[in-house]
Amino acid sequence: MSPAASAQPEFGEFEFVVVSNRLPVDRVTDDDGTTGWRRSPGGLVTALAPVMEKADGAWVGWHGAPDEKLKPFHNKGMQLVPVELSLREVEFYYEGFSNATLWPLYHDVIAPPEFHRHWWDSYRRVNERFATAAAKVAAEGATVWVQDYQLQLVPKLLREVRPDLKIGFFNHIPFPPVEIFAQMPWRRQVLEGLLGADLVGFQRTGDTSNFLRCVRRYVGHPIKAQQVDVQDDAGRTLYFSRAEAFPISIDVKRISDLAENEDVRERARQIRRELGDPKVVVLGVDRLDYTKGIGHRLKAYGELLEDGRIKVENSALIQVASPSRERVEQYRILREEVEGAVGHISGMFDTMRNTAIRYLHHSYPVEEMVALYLAADVMLVTALRDGMNLVAKEYVAARTNNQGALVLSEFTGAADQLRQAVLVNPHDIDGLKEAICQAIQMDPQEANRRMKSMRKQVLQNDVERWSEDFLRALQAKEDHV
Repeated sequence: MSPAASAQPEFGEFEFVVVSNRLPVDRVTDDDGTTGWRRSPGGLVTALAPVMEKADGAWVGWHGAPDEKLKPFHNKGMQLVPVELSLREVEFYYEGFSNATLWPLYHDVIAPPEFHRHWWDSYRRVNERFATAAAKVAAEGATVWVQDYQLQLVPKLLREVRPDLKIGFFNHIPFPPVEIFAQMPWRRQVLEGLLGADLVGFQRTGDTSNFLRCVRRYVGHPIKAQQVDVQDDAGRTLYFSRAEAFPISIDVKRISDLAENEDVRERARQIRRELGDPKVVVLGVDRLDYTKGIGHRLKAYGELLEDGRIKVENSALIQVASPSRERVEQYRILREEVEGAVGHISGMFDTMRNTAIRYLHHSYPVEEMVALYLAADVMLVTALRDGMNLVAKEYVAARTNNQGALVLSEFTGAADQLRQAVLVNPHDIDGLKEAICQAIQMDPQEANRRMKSMRKQVLQNDVERWSEDFLRALQAKEDHV
């Protein structure tokens, strides 16, 4: 029996508990050398902070520093419960199993996943530690919401020690089809871990269907509609677990307000001036990750320059590639490939006055990102596989004048909602080139109509509504078929 399961039930004081790999704060150092904590800017924090403050909730997660043990502390209406990770666990559980096994497997094996038993053992032990921490702080009958692929075993571990809890799980990345998930040596353990939740949420209906097909194939519990009858070995019903799609979104108000801020708008104008006032500015914003299709985008743009369909004198591509998982070998290789492609294209087409590609390997504050969205006539989102892609929604939210065009990969969750984008298969380089040209040359009235439709969708479905919809469904779930 696992440590989490063998522990005696112990009730905490918090009615709402979030469990995620990271705490919603970053450590900062002031000018005088004192350290403190600043709330992270991510959408998940934005969505859940009001719920946490209203419920005086607790957030369980790693604080970001290996081999450091911290006591729980309070920050802006939330009780933060740090979970300790050793340097080896960061290597095996996080960089290893989470990001070199699960991440590529769940993203259509764009890169080959690695299966190592010592990584799995570390993943299992860390999940037990997170479950134990959550069980300790949750009040009797509390709601616990577990986040993402790093913690897929936590729901079952929690249920074993605290069957009184209402448990939700949300998977922020895609869930693979059964033929790909089949490669996982620990596939049944992962599925049973997820089925510990009363409600398992996914980005797309296709992810939900993939999950249920995997459950039917490898666990064998009866399924009716989207509800799984979780049974013991004798076929007796223990409880029901439901799987459903809840597409995540963004903090629309924050992006829209920044887009109307005069300082941000002036910065957008300055960006265009710094580029030499080109007729067309094309933008890509991604983590430097092999799932984002950055190489495909660069190839298509380079060929358009080579074909003479766009010219360096009147167009420019800005590619923001935020650093990501730089200790993982696949990511080091990717960075070399991307920077090599940028150098090749720039060497071929740059002039003394004009640069074909402005490549930025940095992370930027949200104000600068909104300025970039405002400066760009065309946004390129060419992910090969993506759970949602919130950058696409941020670009749409920032275009308060209903101008601009979005080229969007059909392999993103956002493509299900932003149907008025120029949808593209990024593997089809010729098709991608045509889509870029279509976006650049789009009639202003058509562009306005498309953007207006997409903005309506994003405005009506912000990140707050996402969290409300999920939690409402979790609370309303009844244990019957």
